[in-house]
This record gives sequence, C-alpha cells and structure tokens, in this order.
Amino acid sequence: MIPRDLTPRLRKAAVQFPAVTLTGPRQSGKSTLCRALFPDLPYANLEAPDTRAFATDDPRAFLAQYPNGAIIDEVQRAPALPSYLQGIIDADPTPGRWVLTGSQNLALLETVSQSLAGRSAVLHLLPLARSEVIRFRTHPRTLDETLLAGGYPRIFDQGIDPTDWLAAYVGTYVERDVRTISNIGDLTAFQRFVELCAGRTAQLLNYAALAADCGVSQPTAKAWFSVLETSFIAFRLPAFHANTRKRVVKAPKLHFYDSGLVCWLLGIREPQQLRSHPLRGAIFETWTVSEIVKHRTNAGETTGLSFYRDSDGVEADLVVERGGSATVVEAKSAQTASASLFDTARRAHERIAEPGRRADTVVVYGGDEPQSRSDAELIPWSSLHERTWA
Repeated sequence: MIPRDLTPRLRKAAVQFPAVTLTGPRQSGKSTLCRALFPDLPYANLEAPDTRAFATDDPRAFLAQYPNGAIIDEVQRAPALPSYLQGIIDADPTPGRWVLTGSQNLALLETVSQSLAGRSAVLHLLPLARSEVIRFRTHPRTLDETLLAGGYPRIFDQGIDPTDWLAAYVGTYVERDVRTISNIGDLTAFQRFVELCAGRTAQLLNYAALAADCGVSQPTAKAWFSVLETSFIAFRLPAFHANTRKRVVKAPKLHFYDSGLVCWLLGIREPQQLRSHPLRGAIFETWTVSEIVKHRTNAGETTGLSFYRDSDGVEADLVVERGGSATVVEAKSAQTASASLFDTARRAHERIAEPGRRADTVVVYGGDEPQSRSDAELIPWSSLHERTWA
C-alpha cells in the first residue's frame, strides 16, 4: 500500500476522538488504509451477510465481541449500530478504539451525527490524487493516460487495465450499491442517466434537460443525482456568491470525482481517443477541479470552492477562497503555452478582485512548461499537486 495523503489527519483524529468515521466511494482504499494504520484493532466487514445479520439482529452481542474496539467496515449496512456504540463510548471514551467506514455519505453521516455527535471525527477518503498516483512504481505518465486511468487504487496496485476494472465497478455499483441507497426500479434507465451526467460534466447542472433526455420526471432526475452524490460518484460545484457588481449564474456545475469513470461512461477506451474527443476540455476541467477538491479534502477543507459565471459570459472554472483572498483557476487542455490561455482567467479576475478581496490567477494547462507572468501563473497539469490549495 502506498502512503495516503489523508494519513496524518486520520492518525491525529484517532488520538483525539473515541471513534473515527471514514467515508468515501467504494474502492477508494478505506479498508486498506484503516487496517494498515490500526493493525491492533480487530476487523469486521458488514458486507458479509452473516456478519451483517449478527450486527443487525443482536447489536449488543456483536459489539461485545470487541471489548477493546474494532474497525467496522461498511457500517451503514447496520444503521442502528452507532446508537448502541454510543453507550459503549460514553462508558469508555478512550481515543482511537473504534474506526467506522462507509461508502454512503448521507446515510452514514445522518446516523453518526445523531448517535455519535462529539464522539466521532468524520473524514473523507476520495479516489487517489495525482500526488498519490505517482507513488506507485507504475503510473500514467501522459495527460491522456492520466485522465483515462482515473484514481481508484486497485487499478494501479494490481496493474489492471482501467477499462476492465471500471466496467466491473460500474456494473457492481448499478446492480448492487444503488439498490441499497434508493428504491430504483429501472436500473437500465438509471445507468443511462449516469452516462448522460458524464456527458455533461463541467457543465451547469440542469435537471430539466437531464430528465427530458432520460425520459424521467424532473423530481426523479433530482433524486437520482442525489444517489450519485451519496455514493461519491459526482458532486455539485456551487456558483460564486460573493457580492459583485454583476449578475452571476446561480445554478451549480456538475462534476465527477474521477475522470477515469467519466471516460468509461463516455465510451472512451484508449488514450488516443481523448486527443480529438469533443469533451476533452470538459474532462480536463473536471480532472483539475477534482484534484483540487481531493487536495483540500485531505487537508480537512470541505468548503471555499466555487465557479464564476456572470451575465456577460465572463467565467472561471474554479474560485478557491482562503480567508480574504481568492485564486481564480482556469483549466485549459491545450498543450502549447500561449498568451491567449490567460484571457478568460484575466477577465474573471477583474470581476472577482474587488476592494477588500485579493485574487491570484492560475491557468492549469496540458503542457509541460511553467510560466510566470506579472499577473498570472501557467501551471503544467503534472505540477498541479505541487501547489498548496488548502
């Protein structure tokens, strides 16, 4: 197992709280990380039917097996368990005894917030960031290979072809995980919906258009997108909302956490297909945004990200706010550095850098050579992880 960027925060939480709850998409490496960091704790996986039945039917006896604590994997499969764990923690609040993991964000967090408020730290483990991918002996070297491979650990750990692994992942997700999150009857229509969302990555989230194209109602489209959020497949990037002199777009943007999954859903199977694909720019934008999201999530920052678009058509792919300053980020998949790459970001900078708010400008591009201008930076895609975003 490679070192994960979240490790320091996970270790720190375990010496401060009686329990630690780690959420993230399935196959993001939660179990592997927890078992490696806490080797002395016994391990129970609630995905196993017999273990889940025991935890559900007799939670007191199940927890009594572990007088010194345990790692309990996929704890959302036994929703009542944290309520019984509350009494055990109150009786012995020794830090680091209990580690809970789960791959359904909303369901698990609701349970934890109700039963373990103040008793459990909550952290999120997303797919690998580029800073983690390059720790594998064999990893993608080119931008197209990187976009296609995505960031699920097993692809790199076992040297699996991303296309094969992601096909199995999508099949398992649709056939099994979706049923446990929501009562979706037509799984074929739902998979079509996921594919349509992939085709709209880095675009404004328009439920009406998604519903029409998928042949479902708008409330159904909203509910189905909530399923994607709950299982850490996709997320909404909010619009920039600070006071400006311009009318700004209020709808959020749709993004996926993993560019490899987007590529697979769009039928992209080889890196060469990306070179002339009409959605190459959108995929690169999603990769850039998700990389910064991962960086900040690993550092404990879950807010402060938005995009800018106003009524004049001026836009920025990402605005990173920290204190009283902001960084305007534009993603350009072009491989050749040119002055024109800065045009869009500079216009957005003028709108965002108002009195009292300092703003920097960064353009992330598909080339290899960094450039520093008087008012902006050009960062190669392969160096994105070297900058501090939190």
